Amino acid sequence: MHIDRLAVSRAATEILRVEDLSVAYGRQTVVRQAGFTLEKGKALALIGESGSGKSTIAKAVLGLLGRGEAKVTGRIRFKGEDLLALPERKFRALRGRAIGFVPQDPQNALNPVRTIGSQAHEAARLLDLPDGEAERRAILDTFALIGLADPERVYRSYPHQMSGGMLQRVLIGLAVLPRPDLIVADEPTSALDVTIQKRILDLLMELRGALDLSLLFITHDLALAAERTDEVVVLKDGAVQEIGASGQVFRAPASDYARRLQADVPALNPDRFRAVARRGQEARGGGGMGIRVEAVSKSFHADGRSLRAVDEVSFSVAAGRTHALVGESGSGKTTLVRLLLGLETPDAGRLTVDGQAVHGLSRDALRGLRRNLQLVYQNPFTSLDPTWKVRNLIREPLDQYRLGDRAEREARVLDTLRSVGLSEELLERRPAKLSGGQRQRVAIARALVLRPRVLVLDEPTSALDVTVQAGILQVLSELQAAHGLTYLFISHDLSVVRQIADTVTVLRHGRVVEQGAVEQVFERPAQAYTRALIDSIPRPRRAESAPAPARDHSYQS
Repeated sequence: MHIDRLAVSRAATEILRVEDLSVAYGRQTVVRQAGFTLEKGKALALIGESGSGKSTIAKAVLGLLGRGEAKVTGRIRFKGEDLLALPERKFRALRGRAIGFVPQDPQNALNPVRTIGSQAHEAARLLDLPDGEAERRAILDTFALIGLADPERVYRSYPHQMSGGMLQRVLIGLAVLPRPDLIVADEPTSALDVTIQKRILDLLMELRGALDLSLLFITHDLALAAERTDEVVVLKDGAVQEIGASGQVFRAPASDYARRLQADVPALNPDRFRAVARRGQEARGGGGMGIRVEAVSKSFHADGRSLRAVDEVSFSVAAGRTHALVGESGSGKTTLVRLLLGLETPDAGRLTVDGQAVHGLSRDALRGLRRNLQLVYQNPFTSLDPTWKVRNLIREPLDQYRLGDRAEREARVLDTLRSVGLSEELLERRPAKLSGGQRQRVAIARALVLRPRVLVLDEPTSALDVTVQAGILQVLSELQAAHGLTYLFISHDLSVVRQIADTVTVLRHGRVVEQGAVEQVFERPAQAYTRALIDSIPRPRRAESAPAPARDHSYQS
């Protein structure tokens, strides 16, 4: 009998094989004949923008699509066993024990009214230990393994008592506690500061080696995938476009779509939006001061203690320019925004916008100031009223300030909608019927409809795919060039800051660490903390000397 030794060897090293996987909800097919293989001990990334099918494939692997709700065809072989053929009772025995899951948002993944320890015991029960004390020891050992400094305190704490980075470590700990063979990580760092993101990814890679885990990593960031995984599967509209070694796909993508993803990686294109903004600046020339913050301090008091959130911070933003505030959580960025908007009063110092002091104003004067100072929130899912149509969302500021008659307001709504690259047909839709990028454009239009001179942009692209993010940054650059807008840009994504900002202030624990022109700070950082932030930007590993060519699957779309 002839034995294919290569096939036997491959089967022995495979932990997951997806073959001809298709998923449909009613008449809508969201995954089309997808296929890939993950070898034991390796890391594979599924990448693509929203709607590409990444999370649907992950849910199929985890058995979470909802039987009867989705029509699923093909095969998902885990250690040789077809998961799609398993009844729910048998799948339940694998989920958690053999296949772990790290979700995207720890705030929503953990029950806020139960302690971390009580929730950890649910994962510990999968170990079939003799009693609760044995489970508790296993939980504390795992918390120590994942780098939580005080496992006992974490065990007793509620989720709201811990930072985002600590909560994400907890979720990783709960996933590895039963010692699974495969971890599915769905955008596990998308909402985290860049340095915390690096620590979390370092942790996942360390656990992968120490526990011999295989990792299925879901991300929209091609640079992150290239840095942290062995192989990538590029998806668009549910179809595989390309499969190959991560470094090879990153440097020499074979499909048009992967080339577009590559072009949208901020770290690869640091000057992409500068030409547009500078043309506008040159056309207008110098234009005075947009924002000035002078020796501002702010403390908060709770439980008999005082916390210095902002400590003698100073910076200025020239009219028509973009200034970025960067730093980790707790650096004082949000407090500075609230002070600038007049929502908090400083203990010391002075803030001015367009030459006018922010504090010490009457209610009417502050209202007038805010007409020229608008905020674009981080999350358009929560900043837009879900019951209102786009037309009403954009028009509301005009109604509040009683600007123009009905026809004039309608005309300005249409003009503003078009200025952010949206079509008139969206006016009658509600936020739930919009994509993430469309929602954020509506939020920008809502802020612009009053024609302010200053925009505060609070993490405006952090929840968006790199392709959608690039579109938003293009819109912001063009609007600034056309109208001379001044931007204060708050972000933890240093690659985006490098693309869009003229100047930057680096904050840590409420103090200015370093500031100056973006090129100077990024290329010649003077402080160790700034260097650490910049070093946290994903940098893909060098391609191997003779990488296998990536496979272009774009014919399937």
